Amino acid sequence: MAKEKIILGIDPGTTIMGFGLIKAEGKSMRFLQLNELDLKKYTDHYLKLKKIFERTIELIDTYHPDEIAIEAPFFGKNVQSMLKLGRAQGVAMAAGLSREVPITEYSPKKIKMAITGNGNASKEQVAKMLQSTLGLKELPKNLDATDGLAAAVCHFYNEGRVEVGKSYSGWASFVKQNESRVKK
Repeated sequence: MAKEKIILGIDPGTTIMGFGLIKAEGKSMRFLQLNELDLKKYTDHYLKLKKIFERTIELIDTYHPDEIAIEAPFFGKNVQSMLKLGRAQGVAMAAGLSREVPITEYSPKKIKMAITGNGNASKEQVAKMLQSTLGLKELPKNLDATDGLAAAVCHFYNEGRVEVGKSYSGWASFVKQNESRVKK
């Protein structure tokens, strides 16, 4: 029987933290929830970090995820923005670690590639693909929530994947390099 697991995806941010949850059942996945933590009303950066920590703990204690997938900060030109985003990510990770939930980081490009096949896809393209794949009735106003959900789906797609760094010129090459995986 296929093992079930819940994956929490987080798109950290100090203005909006998006998150989504899926249940993985063998080779299929089922949508559980997506939402966001709106932090715009808070002016104190440390209070925002506290709210991120508390909401992440609340999600973990409510849904009991087996794993967390989190979007890594992308490298931008504004150092202050990068620092704030890194802190938000670190606080969400600390919440997961405090509950002993394994965490995997994915770059925004890798998440977009996993969902749409295009590492340069727009937020709208990612959201539409998730809507189609998971049968979502409607999309949220802010797409930070779908970015969090995308991290969870990316993690699901990347489990049990063929080792990174190997390349194959065709099926014969794949079989030769993976004899233990081929049933005879």
